[in-house]
Amino acid sequence: MTGSDDVSQTTQHAPGHDRDPHLAHHFDTPQQQYESGKLGMWLFLATEILLFGGLFCAYAVYRSNHPEIFIYAHRFLDKTLGGINTLILICSSFTMAWGVRAAQLGQRRKLIGLLAVTLLCAFGFLGIKAVEYETKWKHGLLWGAKYRPVAHETTGHVAAPSTGGTETTHDASRAPGAEATTPAQVPTPSGEGAAPNLGSGSGPATGGAPLTGTHGGAPVAPERTLLRQAAEGPSGLAEPRKDEAGHPIGEEPKNVQIFFSVYFLMTGLHGVHVIAGMVLITWILLRARRGVFGPAYFAPVDNVGLYWHLVDLIWIYLFPLLYLIH
Repeated sequence: MTGSDDVSQTTQHAPGHDRDPHLAHHFDTPQQQYESGKLGMWLFLATEILLFGGLFCAYAVYRSNHPEIFIYAHRFLDKTLGGINTLILICSSFTMAWGVRAAQLGQRRKLIGLLAVTLLCAFGFLGIKAVEYETKWKHGLLWGAKYRPVAHETTGHVAAPSTGGTETTHDASRAPGAEATTPAQVPTPSGEGAAPNLGSGSGPATGGAPLTGTHGGAPVAPERTLLRQAAEGPSGLAEPRKDEAGHPIGEEPKNVQIFFSVYFLMTGLHGVHVIAGMVLITWILLRARRGVFGPAYFAPVDNVGLYWHLVDLIWIYLFPLLYLIH
């Protein structure tokens, strides 16, 4: 066998290569190429699931060990914007799936339009997320040592402990020695059977306490306590009080920056995947305009669609875990 014969045998392709310009040299048939590409994409998506799965595990550990942090801090997230972003991604996933079908049917114009709509939805998602990030930046609600909430988040007021159903607040700037408003004190009888001095016989007692019951024929104020009421809410956690603007007030739990560290890590990494998806969609959009895709070749559109569906699915989990904690 001569050397020229060796060269001719090594450069010889399968019969399908002469008919299909999209068939790579290391595949024998278009079907083999499609199935191999699909398998490779699913393996890649599995690694992405493992990546975000580790973050979800970290979330679960911190959430179970410090539930008060997550319940308190999630109130600073905008549920409306998060819900709109969820709706946007769901719509983009629909248009992406429709685009794959258009590519399979050879509908070039419809494919271009659907890919363009999907790309616009991605821009809308990132725009809303940028608004959320800007708000957190202005208010100092950031990660780690950068967590420095500004004063107007609490409006300069501190909530006093609830006593007997009566809530009182005082200004945080009150001087150390100044007297604060306290609940009505229960009068101490001067002797057995003696009626306490409660003022007039009808209406509220001194200090605003309602009069209930009698003692020796005279009305008696109910007993009051300075102890904090039992906590209410999920897992025995108290609902934080809010100011007129709806912001939580009063004492916040320690290490709130843990929540915002998890928030920015998970949503930021998801945002990076959104940007990567936008690059891929732009790539197949430009190829679709050249008429590359059709019934015989649509694998890139299908694989990019799978990736975009994963991006959508991850956000569907992030939204309730971060925004809708109860």
